[in-house]
Amino acid sequence: MKTFRRIDIRPAGPDDIMMIASVIVETWRSTFRGLISDGFLDAMTVEEQALRHARRMRIADVFHLVAVDVSTNKVIGFANYGKARSMPPRFDRELYALYVLEEFQGAGIGSALVRSVAGHCRELGGKSLFAWVLSSNPNRAFYEHLGAVAVGQGQVSLGGEIHDQTAYRWNDLAKLAGEGRLSA
Repeated sequence: MKTFRRIDIRPAGPDDIMMIASVIVETWRSTFRGLISDGFLDAMTVEEQALRHARRMRIADVFHLVAVDVSTNKVIGFANYGKARSMPPRFDRELYALYVLEEFQGAGIGSALVRSVAGHCRELGGKSLFAWVLSSNPNRAFYEHLGAVAVGQGQVSLGGEIHDQTAYRWNDLAKLAGEGRLSA
């Protein structure tokens, strides 16, 4: 496992929006190049993502956590989550987005973010958590490593192309949360 400087995980605020947006654009380009059209990836902008997540931050029951490199005060990863949007009621919480900059992957930051999300969802009365993951995502094993089970298939349109996606579910938020509990 890689080791880095001290990383803090905390609730995101408006001052984090531009860094969150940068993480999204950088991570999509490094992870999905060759899987999603170059035109779609190249057209992504930090400004567009910043607007999107600024709007999301104003929605009740939608949360953002950031992983911050304390030595630089730079957001190097984030998670966005809340009530389930698109699955049957038995799935009560959804991890909408989880991204960690490529150079920080493999250091446990993504796991710490997911554990913090699970802890907060438990505190909010959540019983389970699921996430849609592109089926072609080379990092799918990350979810399985954390105990998620594939429970459904779907499709999503990105840049006018249809992509398969897999729904992963965690049934035991207490187990998933481990020591990563967070109060918002």
